[in-house]
Amino acid sequence: MLNENINAIRKSKGLSQQELAVKVNVVRQTVSKWEQGLSVPDSDLLIALSEALETPVSTLLGATVTESEADEVKALSEKLEIINLQFARRKAMRRSVLHWLFIAVCVGILAVVGILAAVNSPYLGWDYSAPETAVMGVAIHAFEWGFVRLAPFALIVAAVGVFLTRKRV
Repeated sequence: MLNENINAIRKSKGLSQQELAVKVNVVRQTVSKWEQGLSVPDSDLLIALSEALETPVSTLLGATVTESEADEVKALSEKLEIINLQFARRKAMRRSVLHWLFIAVCVGILAVVGILAAVNSPYLGWDYSAPETAVMGVAIHAFEWGFVRLAPFALIVAAVGVFLTRKRV
């Protein structure tokens, strides 16, 4: 029982027999004999073992720990799987939102182009002599001037974004 617990706990901590022996100030062969059940550590060494393995002496002397260790590992792996699924869902949701945002930008740009084409650029024939309409004409002119120059780049970026965020099968 003690030999199995020492072996199981040592391995669960990722220690070699040599590393445990150095922590307890014995030779590697002593640790090997303990794990094979050929000898038993005295009380001082048992306390040193419990400190080195960060495990209570009662656990070292108690029932087999391999099953509980396996249960803990299984529970931990299940939790990690759930977390990974949550991260995957969030990533898919962000990708979908970004995809539809790019599509909306493309549609919006095309709609504004359609409206400007249908209206046939009113700012060129705008009456700038009246102060009320002059301000409106300048605002529309500035919008159209900026839009005509920036929209092609925005449309290309949005189209590339739609392509890159599409759902891959």
